[in-house]
Amino acid sequence: MSQDDIDASSAPLIDHLVELRQRLMRSVIAIFVFFVVCFFFANPIFNLLVIPYERAAGESTNLELIFTAPQEFFFVQVKIAFFGALFLAFPVIATQIYKFVAPGLYRNERGAFLPFLVATPILFLIGAAIVYFLIMPLAMMFFLSMQQTGVEGAPTIKLLPRVSEYLGLIMTLIFAFGLMFQLPVVMTLLARAGLVTSETLAAKRKWAIVLSFVAAAILTPPDPLSQISLAVPTILLYEISVYAARIVERRQRERQAAQEKTEAGAAAS
Repeated sequence: MSQDDIDASSAPLIDHLVELRQRLMRSVIAIFVFFVVCFFFANPIFNLLVIPYERAAGESTNLELIFTAPQEFFFVQVKIAFFGALFLAFPVIATQIYKFVAPGLYRNERGAFLPFLVATPILFLIGAAIVYFLIMPLAMMFFLSMQQTGVEGAPTIKLLPRVSEYLGLIMTLIFAFGLMFQLPVVMTLLARAGLVTSETLAAKRKWAIVLSFVAAAILTPPDPLSQISLAVPTILLYEISVYAARIVERRQRERQAAQEKTEAGAAAS
């Protein structure tokens, strides 16, 4: 390859890098703007996240959460702001990703890629809603049941969670469920790329069930209800992934058959 060819091929690469930098800067700016907004509303957001705890303890109970270091609640607010910023900025980030990769895709590939960007936040929201309305109340009920109060001759043992630990627990569960609910999206993309098949997924079903319960045991609190609440939806999502992979394979066979028919007709004429 001559030097002129090298120089000619490097120009598109530089253009792509410049565009990538622009897309990243827009995403970072969106995250920063939403971070400032969420930091301003950090206390109301935290109070909203405490509602599952209130439901578990009973609305008549006067809840107490503590922080044991002067800077602890400040960093909790920073984490809340960053968490909210990532969530609110996702449409902007997804749009920038799509605009960056779309020029290199065929028209039918663009149409196939766009639904995955739409399905990703919806599935994440479903997982987060399960945590907020079901898993966290069950987990906090389990932890509250371990208190020891009103027992004659025994010390009082009362739950006084730290704000950082409570936030860490609920954020960990939201991310765990949100990521688990991306399973159909990931498996469908792998099936479209030809890296997995529906037959392979169906054959590995037993392993998927075992791994679902192992992941649930690691990611959720140690009560059985929380673990089952994550494992069962994960298994159902795996079955949905198998079905989605079959749909992808059927459509690929139909497109291939149509293409072969068109080529055969062109050759005959």
